[in-house]
Amino acid sequence: MSILVNKDSRVIVQGITGQEGSFHGEQCALYGTQLVGGVTPGKGGQKALSMQVPVFDTVYAARQATACNVSLIFVPAAFAGDAILESMDAGMELIVCITEGIPTKDMLGVYDRIQKSNSRLIGPNCPGLLSPDEAKVGIMPGFIAKKGNVGIISKSGTLTYEAVDQLTQLGIGQSTCIGIGGDPIIGSKMDDLLSLFHADPETEALVLIGEIGGAMEIEAALCYAELTTKKPVVAFIAGETAPAGRRMGHAGAIISGADESAAAKKKFMRSKGIHVVDSPADIGKTMQALLA
Repeated sequence: MSILVNKDSRVIVQGITGQEGSFHGEQCALYGTQLVGGVTPGKGGQKALSMQVPVFDTVYAARQATACNVSLIFVPAAFAGDAILESMDAGMELIVCITEGIPTKDMLGVYDRIQKSNSRLIGPNCPGLLSPDEAKVGIMPGFIAKKGNVGIISKSGTLTYEAVDQLTQLGIGQSTCIGIGGDPIIGSKMDDLLSLFHADPETEALVLIGEIGGAMEIEAALCYAELTTKKPVVAFIAGETAPAGRRMGHAGAIISGADESAAAKKKFMRSKGIHVVDSPADIGKTMQALLA
């Protein structure tokens, strides 16, 4: 079983006539995702993706015509915040924003409004979601995934792919793989998604990939400790060798205090019963041992 997206999800792409939106929208459709429409202001009434997908001027119009419930955003950073809010105002259940470089001040306002709405945001600056053999909403390579019972939550896109590939090579399938994004302000955090996976009866275990900076991994460990029934969690924290105060790739990956270092996070997570590996190469075999 999957969470957030599945074969019944009805997806639109905001920015579908742009280079990124058209390419990745087509890849999602080829994977089997129900791609029911796209949105580009001023191009309503046209067709995209080899004349197969209707284009609308607004998300509201797309929702009225297609009953879509998931929006995938490939909109330039300067306009992406407004694109998220447009989807929220149209009542979209799930909004997945791939765009990177959105100004932090824009995301402050977006985050506040999203938290008061019925919409869930994944991202921005993320690879999206993949429920193997059901739906791909984002840019993850679907061919490396296998349907199964291990959920994945990750700040890093490439490490998500590495973990998925390791599990698949060992014959371990995934329920849903989620790249949450590495920006300082994102829509869905680790602890929230951890709870969703634990509520899914068919997800048997989880992989959690974090990094230096911020308190999200600590919050996830605290959430895990409070769960009545705990599913096995294998975690990896990237950036152990990063010098303090140095940004390493992601906007959120900055150590501002000792408690945000990789070593401190690993120690705390282990104290709460999470199986933390020191190398990403050990994710798959550690999970295999736990499931044996």
